[in-house]
Amino acid sequence: MKRFKRMLTLLSLSAVLAIAGCGSGNSTAANEGSASSEGNQAADISATETAKLQVKTSFYPMYEFTRQVAGDLAEVENLIPPGVEAHDWEPTPQDMAGITEADVLVYNGAGMEGWVDQVLESVQGTELTVIEASKGIEIMEGSGHSHEHEEDADHSHDEHAHEHEEEADHSHDEHAHEHEEDGHQHDHGGLDPHVWLSPAMAVQQVRSIEAGLAEAAPEHKEAFKANADAYVSKLEALDQEFRDGLKDAKRKDFITQHAAFGYLAREYGLTQVPIAGLSPDQEPSAAQMAEVIEFAKEHDVKTIFFETLVSSNVAETIASEIGASTSVLNPIEGLTDEDTAANLDYIAIMRQNLEALQKALNE
Repeated sequence: MKRFKRMLTLLSLSAVLAIAGCGSGNSTAANEGSASSEGNQAADISATETAKLQVKTSFYPMYEFTRQVAGDLAEVENLIPPGVEAHDWEPTPQDMAGITEADVLVYNGAGMEGWVDQVLESVQGTELTVIEASKGIEIMEGSGHSHEHEEDADHSHDEHAHEHEEEADHSHDEHAHEHEEDGHQHDHGGLDPHVWLSPAMAVQQVRSIEAGLAEAAPEHKEAFKANADAYVSKLEALDQEFRDGLKDAKRKDFITQHAAFGYLAREYGLTQVPIAGLSPDQEPSAAQMAEVIEFAKEHDVKTIFFETLVSSNVAETIASEIGASTSVLNPIEGLTDEDTAANLDYIAIMRQNLEALQKALNE
């Protein structure tokens, strides 16, 4: 692997320097011996650091999940900087070069990263380990609107789950070729990629990342498993918090700015009513706006959710029209500067989402 080649280069350089030190005069042998020893120690430290896996991740949830699994055995770098909306990002030539030099690339898949096909084509034949974190997860068909569910808003979790299983009766692999043909950055090829917003599915993504890292560095397989086990325990506790916190909600439907919460809604027996489609920069038509306003009035909706990193104008317009308030429901596609400053992470933001949903669904 690349990291071992770099390590061997450094160790060879260390050996050359040690041999050169042995050829010096006896009068300075002690000092030179000390310097040689220090040099060897420095080279060993440097070699150990370079031996760490060099990992690139596509956007924040992939970064956080990978960081938790890798621990101190990898240098994990997120490609998208804080404050940048993931749907709008494109890799620069420098980013492409960095990916090529890395040992591992972790991305979500399911059409989230419209640029990834170009990257995967460019790294063919290299030693890069590529981890598609959503691989093996049943991917739902995307829907710009799910108002057809409004009459079903009082259904139980099991009824919702069965309904959505029929709608999403397509595996990730079955859709792969379809997505490649579509190739659009912002429409996700008709698939809903937002699997990380269900803690239960986040567990599956963590396990996929664990398996990929173990493939890249099999000597650390047990450490990756221990790290993954510890983080999965936290995610399972988060999942239980959502189940307990939402099971007795007075209402089951919520209006959100874009259709990012389908997996969360399905998992906890809720109904997502999105103003726009799968992409946050998709503008709803006048007819769509009127439909959402009518739904909100008929169901006495008091909160319209918007999200971070994109404009809240549409949500505020609808809220103003019906006399409702607005609140944040965070799709966690990236961290804001405020999130970073407050040291918020995936679990902390998901707990904020739970609190926001509990408040809105019990008004």
